[in-house]
Amino acid sequence: MAHESIFPSLHPAKEELDGRIYVDLSRLTALQYKAKDFSFLPSQPVHSILNGRYASRVRGRGLNFEEIRHYRPGDDVRSIDWKVTARTRQPHCRVYTEERDRPVLMLVDQRIEMFFGTQFYMKSVIAAEAAALSAWRVLSVGDRIGALVFDDRQIHEIRPRRSREAVMHILNSITRFNQAMRADADVEPNETMLNEALESALRLAGHDSLVVVISDFFGADEATKKMLKQLAVHNDVLGVLVYDPSATNLPGSDDLVITDGRLQAQLSLGKESIRQSVETFTSGRIASLLAWREEIGVPMLPLSTGEEVAPQLQKLLGVRRT
Repeated sequence: MAHESIFPSLHPAKEELDGRIYVDLSRLTALQYKAKDFSFLPSQPVHSILNGRYASRVRGRGLNFEEIRHYRPGDDVRSIDWKVTARTRQPHCRVYTEERDRPVLMLVDQRIEMFFGTQFYMKSVIAAEAAALSAWRVLSVGDRIGALVFDDRQIHEIRPRRSREAVMHILNSITRFNQAMRADADVEPNETMLNEALESALRLAGHDSLVVVISDFFGADEATKKMLKQLAVHNDVLGVLVYDPSATNLPGSDDLVITDGRLQAQLSLGKESIRQSVETFTSGRIASLLAWREEIGVPMLPLSTGEEVAPQLQKLLGVRRT
């Protein structure tokens, strides 16, 4: 679908950046203070989208059993193995070591199809902020974070590392891609770039990583599903589906003007047949993507452009309180 937007089509001067349309580095950096009350770990509240059988798809770090040894003063009494203790008549405890850190690889979509919004934010802004919040959260729990940031022409690869510098490298890349977008730019929407980014992820992710795909999934096809299933064989995979509310609930106006920055068309939504056809197409696409949870075992988290990102992540991934 072409791009409809209530926002201006020209790129504003840097000092006039509208936070609904573009992100900047300082804004993404400040999100570190909102990167809390959600988790990619499997223990989720009952309302979390990862609760139940889907929770196993995002395992997180855990504990590996190392040995059983004699109890020593100062050991946690909860670690006592009562069966071995009863059999040997001497106290023994089980020793665990924490699993090594888990690399997290984000795929961040900043294609021109993401430069779209009918209410509060562009899809590209929602994706950028979701990536920033995820990166800060991953760093805060001690895991490595990397990214594949892509637009319609290129993919910027940032290998997973555990450092603030790694996060800032990712945020710089996202900001550069995001601020390069404009409705009147001479860019053809490239529906193959999502699959190209997934091919890069297959090479980069290896084993035991968490792969988070943040996109509107424009151009998703059978090859997309096949590669996601390949990634999920040895990794956890999580889809973050960025969508605009107009995909499920068209604006109430009778006429809708859609533009890609050069050409425009008018839809007469006052005609029930046209409105019904458009709503069926757009809502059906969203439903088919969300159904990937059952179809290929990849949880899909829907993020709307009509709300701020942090509260949505906290609701979808569970508000975690001590």
